[in-house]
Amino acid sequence: MERPADLASAIDTAAETLIAVLESAAARHQVPPTQLRVLTLISSRAETNVNRLAELLDVVPSSASRLCDRLEATGLLRRVADPRDRREVRLVPTAAAQTLLRELAERRQRAVQVVLDRMPPRMQHDLLLALLAFGRAATQATVPDQQTDSAVRTA
Repeated sequence: MERPADLASAIDTAAETLIAVLESAAARHQVPPTQLRVLTLISSRAETNVNRLAELLDVVPSSASRLCDRLEATGLLRRVADPRDRREVRLVPTAAAQTLLRELAERRQRAVQVVLDRMPPRMQHDLLLALLAFGRAATQATVPDQQTDSAVRTA
């Protein structure tokens, strides 16, 4: 089966549109996008410290620390000593941060649902199947690419 030449372009456009829908749902928050990203990262990684956060954000530790200072000042983040090693300081989202993230997720899902409701049910189903397949393909090991890369290096 031949794929349309513009499929990658259509996916890129759809991704940009989805991002716009998600961002519009998040626009009601007074928390800047970078700080929301920090909260999301530390909420899903219980063992995060400032150095690890800096790695995840691809910034220097002092920048990550300043972000944490701002979040701590607004009551969305706490720094706590690691019970296993008191020299380590872990970043912990507060209950207010968890509520904020939960509300944001709910608003984003509602915003996406509004768009989906404009599509016929059959297209929604096809989109679901396509997205699941895309996700599986994106997470598969890239062994053929690695073999190609090593062949190019040895040539």
